[in-house]
Amino acid sequence: MLGVCNGLFEKTDLWVSKALEALSDYEFDSFLVGTKVSGLLLENEDLLWEIAGASYAEPLKAELNREVGKRIEREPGKIADFETPDLVVILNLWTETVEVQSNAVFIYGRYLKFKRGIPQTRWFCRACRGRGCERCDFTGKMYLESVEELISDSLLNEFKGTDMVLHGSGREDIDARMLGSGRPFVLEIKEPKRRTVDLRIAEETVNTENADKIGVTDLQYVKKGMVAKLKNAKADKTYQVNVEFQTTDTVREDAVKNALDALCGAMIEQQTPTRVAHRRADLVRKRKVATAQLVSFTAEAHRAVMELKCDAGLYIKELISGDKGRTKPSLNALLGVEAEVTELDVLDVDFDIPVADFKL
Repeated sequence: MLGVCNGLFEKTDLWVSKALEALSDYEFDSFLVGTKVSGLLLENEDLLWEIAGASYAEPLKAELNREVGKRIEREPGKIADFETPDLVVILNLWTETVEVQSNAVFIYGRYLKFKRGIPQTRWFCRACRGRGCERCDFTGKMYLESVEELISDSLLNEFKGTDMVLHGSGREDIDARMLGSGRPFVLEIKEPKRRTVDLRIAEETVNTENADKIGVTDLQYVKKGMVAKLKNAKADKTYQVNVEFQTTDTVREDAVKNALDALCGAMIEQQTPTRVAHRRADLVRKRKVATAQLVSFTAEAHRAVMELKCDAGLYIKELISGDKGRTKPSLNALLGVEAEVTELDVLDVDFDIPVADFKL
């Protein structure tokens, strides 16, 4: 047996020692042990089963996994979990080393964006795809910072992770602010060595370090399934838009109100806007405007401020401009005056999924 197993079980204590040493850098409660088996051991194992004529036998690696797992479980607060472990301990029999795969930590929250010109996530340069070129000044990015990177810069080191990905419930335009209640998101922290950072302190850190750019609220640990739920959710949104009328003629306030009344409750047929046609399928989407009201009006300056609540997926800038007839009806067409959005803010994302169902 010793020759067949290459002395594998004579080294159990050594494997336990290596595993505990590898785990010493990690904070975790649950784990799973796995083994990468060499080709020679597999051949020997098959030979043993053939000689013994066994109709059923448990793989040698399963026995080693169990023995090492039992010893790790003796550590205070550590339990084996075969479904959703915090990390996986891999006994690599090829290299005689122990590898640790730390599963991601997921954090739900809402973010606010106070400054225009910041994308939600990293936006790699289209020319070099992140490698760096003259177009992007060798940064590899179209924009120097993003909501994702600002949060990551503040938090990633706290979790001692290798990377952080932000999954958002939709996204606002780069030149739009995200105000009000904020946009729901889930942070995915990859390969963390820490898993239980105080999220109240983490929230304060992000908000203090990025006070003039972004803020986060309501941070809480959630299960992985929250990502898919958030991505598939259709959240209605409320916007505030500053509109400028492209005319030298007088635009009457009552005419603007009447046009907004016509939009209120209307089903909008919107062909994919020209500005995003290069990255979106050319479709006609039907979306509804729930409410549309005038906040302020300045006839002399040909300007107005409006608030609109609309279905998820409705392009607001084109709802105002009409996009040369690709959006019907539009404020432009109803007024008979060219209009365009000069500033846009998202005030609310109506996200009604019970986060408590996904809390850890």
